[in-house]
Amino acid sequence: MERLTSNAPIPAHLRGGVMALGNFDGFHAGHQAVVGRAIARARAEGRPAIVATFDPHPMRLFQPDTPPFRLTTLDQRQALFAAAGADAMLVFDFTRELAALDPAGYVRLLVEQLGVAAVVTGEDFTFGKGRSGTIASFAELGLPAEAVAPVTDAEGVISSSRIRAALQAGDCATATRLLTRPFTIQGMVQHGDKLGRTIGFPTANIDLGPYLRPAFGIYAVRGLLADGRVLDGAANLGIRPTFDPPKLLLEPHFFDFAESLYDQSIEVQLIHYLRPEAKYDGLDPLIAQIARDCDDARQILAGTPYLA
Repeated sequence: MERLTSNAPIPAHLRGGVMALGNFDGFHAGHQAVVGRAIARARAEGRPAIVATFDPHPMRLFQPDTPPFRLTTLDQRQALFAAAGADAMLVFDFTRELAALDPAGYVRLLVEQLGVAAVVTGEDFTFGKGRSGTIASFAELGLPAEAVAPVTDAEGVISSSRIRAALQAGDCATATRLLTRPFTIQGMVQHGDKLGRTIGFPTANIDLGPYLRPAFGIYAVRGLLADGRVLDGAANLGIRPTFDPPKLLLEPHFFDFAESLYDQSIEVQLIHYLRPEAKYDGLDPLIAQIARDCDDARQILAGTPYLA
């Protein structure tokens, strides 16, 4: 699986490809349908299958003060696209210059610079200055294209906005169903104040970075280590109101695990929201509540199959 950028020449063996065109941040069920169709078409035509994405997200360019909203990092998207069967991920460097291209200029970029032979998008995909280009514009400008219908459920079209709303409401089950996997935060384990180990509940602290902020509180989680091990645990996601000063972190405690994870990249799946954050008057009631949370999380995870 190769990672390409719109600012560099495309290798000869990846020119003439079929490109799934979109942002695909969550890579939810609807995104998977678009990418799956592009890969199927590429295989049928003997062409490379390339999945495009944008970094930064267009909203970050036009509305820079928007709170964090990402559902995946570029590394996560690359792994997901590879697992789906794509040959490469192409990252569009979304600049004001790219945003200013009219549809004809955008298609020239795709065909001449990136060597794209055909595109597959969702039906609502727009492109070019003022979002003036539509799926019909591709054919009008000489680039074969097809649109994939939205994937729906009983509540309507599956979308990243629905997933974000579910996570902000603490509804992990809905987010998992729409994503087809648990929402997963990936990050480097950093050194903290090490209070957790002094009270018997050591944590692996992770900065949330550009990720959406789900509902603050306590979660049943699963940790995925680089060596393939999967760990059950409970995590605080939020600002730790019992301690001063507040600090926004994801702090998973993994059951029956005593190894150091400092400076390692791990993934943490949010499986079930247990309760909101709370402030405690001293360590003793906090420790008692953490123990109860861990018991609850163990019970929930024992009945929840692991989803990669």
